Amino acid sequence: MKISAVSIVVPCYNERSGIGPLLDSLDDKLKGFGVEFEYVVVDDGSTDGSGEIPARDRLVVVTHEFNRGYGAALKTGIRAASHDWILIIDADGTYPVDRIPDLIKEAEGCDMAVGARIGQNVSHSIVRRVAKWPIHRLADHLVNRHIPDLNSGLRMFKKELAMRYMRLFPDGFSFTSTITLALMADGWRVRYITIDYYKREGKSKVRPFKDAINYFTLVMRMILFFNPLKIFLPLSFVLFLATVGSFGYDVWLLDLNERTLILLVGFLQMTLLGFLADLVNRRGTG
Repeated sequence: MKISAVSIVVPCYNERSGIGPLLDSLDDKLKGFGVEFEYVVVDDGSTDGSGEIPARDRLVVVTHEFNRGYGAALKTGIRAASHDWILIIDADGTYPVDRIPDLIKEAEGCDMAVGARIGQNVSHSIVRRVAKWPIHRLADHLVNRHIPDLNSGLRMFKKELAMRYMRLFPDGFSFTSTITLALMADGWRVRYITIDYYKREGKSKVRPFKDAINYFTLVMRMILFFNPLKIFLPLSFVLFLATVGSFGYDVWLLDLNERTLILLVGFLQMTLLGFLADLVNRRGTG
């Protein structure tokens, strides 16, 4: 399906030095590409005048009176967008504008195309990578496939899909992770292209450990929402093995005690709770 028009949504919080050059770079790279563009810049309560952008063609600036968060800015921008396809990109200069044409072409054959930050030039701290490794494995477990980049901020998706899942999207940095898991868990076509990721201009707003905890909580919540058996069945299996082991130990010593009974009750409760959660989930999506 040929894409003829794209709304580029740029969340912006205290990025005065970066937003102008980003828009200039987008103009230069997309000129003559054959696709109609509009820019939707969401000034998320900036205190440095980031929203005071000189007027230009196809530019819409939406302002939050106070800082509401990255996800809230994206949701505002998506709602304000005029076109059927949304492209999001950060204003801090970390994402390669020159890969946007490739991203658009990839999106023509799917429901969401994502720039995976796994190229040769990628600026990621070791601490952040280590903190997120188990979270990414959990996310892979939910969707039964490898996710090259869970929370890339350079991606294209259909506006109608974003609106369908809008109630799930948080106001914070977890917006991108949530839309990734939601679309992949429900079987929508999500494709990736390899991109570089540069060192940002200005001070980073990411807090590695706190954000890692938030991401972990998000992934667990999404697993419970889309496929609760992914959590409950492994826990039930562990309790089953513990029950069998405890029973065997008691028989060996000829001393049955309440420990085995407690484990058995826990196993039965965990199993029934898992199937009940799965039933509720299926009735809610039926």
